[in-house]
Amino acid sequence: MCHFSEGNGTVYMKHINVQPRHPIGEFIRFAAVGVLNTGVDMTIFFLFTWLGVAYIGAQIISYSCGTANSYLLNKLWTFRSSGLSFTEMVRFIIVNGASLGISLVCLALLHDRAGIGLGAAKVAATIAALGVNFLGNKLWVFNVKGN
Repeated sequence: MCHFSEGNGTVYMKHINVQPRHPIGEFIRFAAVGVLNTGVDMTIFFLFTWLGVAYIGAQIISYSCGTANSYLLNKLWTFRSSGLSFTEMVRFIIVNGASLGISLVCLALLHDRAGIGLGAAKVAATIAALGVNFLGNKLWVFNVKGN
């Protein structure tokens, strides 16, 4: 449960009565958010490539759109992290930058070098980046002490 309060023009958000986090529940919530993010990513990716944007550019744009959604939902729902933290945002960008890098390398290797179709290569690249993304977010970005 969230509580919002204002003080000196600043909005503060605190969690009240939050139960300790369970790793399996976190992963299930992370996966649900991931399905939504993947839908955003895939839709924008294939729209942009259909419009003639090179797949590397389309990947960067589509991944960034899914990432914006991911930050909000994973922060508030999956990992139940509260408040605004510059450090948390920087860490999130670093983890997602690494994940994007993995997906770009996989996409290029699978599509350009191995000759796999763009759709199959996109799915495989997304799966390849999943582990780094989950572990980075859980252990480094949203690692709330005491939960």
